[in-house]
Amino acid sequence: MPETPGRLTGKKALVTGASRGIGRAIALRLAAEGATVACGVRSEADGAALVAEIAAAGGAAVPVLLDVTDAASVATGVERAARPDRRLDVVVNNAGYTSPTPLSGDERSDQAFERSWEVNVAGTWRVLRAALPFLAEGGRIVNLSSVLGRFGAPGQAGYCAAKHAVIGLTRSLALELAPRKVTVNAICPGWVDTEMGRSRIRGFGREVGLDEEAAFAAAGKMAPLGEVLVPDEVAGLVAWLASEDARNLTGQSIVIDGGQVMP
Repeated sequence: MPETPGRLTGKKALVTGASRGIGRAIALRLAAEGATVACGVRSEADGAALVAEIAAAGGAAVPVLLDVTDAASVATGVERAARPDRRLDVVVNNAGYTSPTPLSGDERSDQAFERSWEVNVAGTWRVLRAALPFLAEGGRIVNLSSVLGRFGAPGQAGYCAAKHAVIGLTRSLALELAPRKVTVNAICPGWVDTEMGRSRIRGFGREVGLDEEAAFAAAGKMAPLGEVLVPDEVAGLVAWLASEDARNLTGQSIVIDGGQVMP
């Protein structure tokens, strides 16, 4: 989707997990389209660098220290994001975690399963609970799920279960918040060329005996369109969902993966 300067002018957005990958692309895109973006990060240095990049491009942003696994951090971060007028128009729950969780594994599988649920599901819930008092009438919530929220993958039970849960959470809250004209949608990306995506692609490559370059090519070929996505493609979809054009779309889990999943 092409950038539309000014489409989100006057809007205030919070993006969690904004320091890198898809979250960074979303923060940059929303700012480019006119929103003032609160960049939820866990490192002051990461926040300062991203805000400086947005400012250099002519956008407006503030850094917000926010760890979605810590309720006190979420409460403080969301309140800061809503300043000075105690309002949020767009909330993007992007912070995520993935790690293998084979059922036959050792205690590391248990730890990874719990961490996946804590970040991907409980973290999303905490942010939305904290954001609710500040969420404007007609606001937008976008939750990042995954194509693994639509089907299973061996050894990925924790991530799959969590991303399926994000879709269920999205559908329930879409109904609950509809009287306030707040839309709630999930995005389900396939392979995306990010640090996390590359890590998963390397793991896939090890399983089938491919180096990273060959595994990357094979990952792209899993989709009919034959490409691994870039983060800005996901960011463009988020920007559209945050816009007035998407005011009557809610409760949906939108797959963006080159055609691999066709519900």
